[in-house]
Amino acid sequence: MATFNVFDWAVTTSMSTGDVTTFLVQFVAVAVATALLYWVFQPVNLVRDMCDVGYSQQIKTELYGRSRRQVANEARRMKKTGDLPPVYPNGWFAVLESSELKAEGVRSINVLGENLVVFRNSEGKARVLDAYCPHLGANLGIGGRVVGDCIECPFHGWQFDGQDGKCTRVPYAEKTPNFAGVRSWNVREVNGFVFLWYHAEKEEPNWDIPAIDEIESNAWVYRGRTEHRINCHVQEIPENGADVAHLDHLHGPSMLYGSDLHITNYYGTRDDSGEKRAPCTEKIDNAFKLTPFIQHHWTVNWQPADAPDNHLATSYLRHDLRLFNKFPLIIMHVQAKQIGPGVVHLTIDTSLGPCVLVQTVTPTEPMMQRVINRFYTASSVIAPYAKLILWGEILMFERDVMVWNHKTYAGRPVLVAEDRTISKHRRWFQQFYTENSPRFQFQKDTLDW
Repeated sequence: MATFNVFDWAVTTSMSTGDVTTFLVQFVAVAVATALLYWVFQPVNLVRDMCDVGYSQQIKTELYGRSRRQVANEARRMKKTGDLPPVYPNGWFAVLESSELKAEGVRSINVLGENLVVFRNSEGKARVLDAYCPHLGANLGIGGRVVGDCIECPFHGWQFDGQDGKCTRVPYAEKTPNFAGVRSWNVREVNGFVFLWYHAEKEEPNWDIPAIDEIESNAWVYRGRTEHRINCHVQEIPENGADVAHLDHLHGPSMLYGSDLHITNYYGTRDDSGEKRAPCTEKIDNAFKLTPFIQHHWTVNWQPADAPDNHLATSYLRHDLRLFNKFPLIIMHVQAKQIGPGVVHLTIDTSLGPCVLVQTVTPTEPMMQRVINRFYTASSVIAPYAKLILWGEILMFERDVMVWNHKTYAGRPVLVAEDRTISKHRRWFQQFYTENSPRFQFQKDTLDW
């Protein structure tokens, strides 16, 4: 096979070696500039598996030929779950992002202890049904196809209405059994997500998820998404908003340190005796003293709403990024509106304009949460600044993830007076559990992820 040589090409085109070198330098410069521009303006798409956040120390010291997933699963098995509340609260939960469900698309999903099929009918509406065909148990989400407003079973062609789940056609039968059907679920598609209403007593929705007009009208710019898998109970993630004391301690140190709480320092590979030495991890407080000149400061006020909006709670935060712990460089006012157990609208006012981060928390297992953040800004917020804000938010979020992945649930925590909002939040969250809300009844050997 013939090969291309740029210098041979230069001879045939009467270019000197110097011209070729200049051409190559310019070509590389343009390529690098194009890549940088693409990175700056392209929306973020960050996906973190469970083993990607919070297990760095175990992986460094315990890998010994095992995979990252094996190390994380071992840590997960060893972790005590604690005195858990029910594992699936009642409310709206995101099952898919709207972009994941194409026209007449079909998806099989497993959330909230349920196996479901999600599909978009011929009119573009999202539908959710129980996954298993009542005929012989085929999964409608694996090979099923959309026919009008119905999903067709891949095994024998039985069709089920997406609105009520009733069987509408059996292609080889003279009569369709009017008692055949699968459970249909209440669905709401808003703000870039497909939401499902879950209720242990099978009650109908008594509140809704508010639409964010700037997202629904495409007036704001989509800046990207992040996705994390977190090993904790679903209640622990929203409870973070009421935990005032952890903000300055965990999130005060500069985001330049990243999200790894170990902040490991290596003091060489051998000690004074010549023996190989393991990495030394300083205590987190001492390591944070190395923060050069930037720190974050937070003030927060958490309040639940009154009836009939008692499913809402709001955290009002002021974030100061300070130089030498005195001079504010950046001041942001943040409103985090908790909407039921699984949705947060995080509104951020910046000097360049407003932003909103839509966060959804969905239990895929009793102790595994899928958290998705979608970030939007006003057009006045330029792309590099938007990415800086999103980067900072995710670094801070991953510090919490590292804690969540390893902590136990303290059903009767020892609290001081300054922790009163934690107790207040737990009382507020109790409204999302009812008599038949599922409890954690799984064996440890089923926890592998």
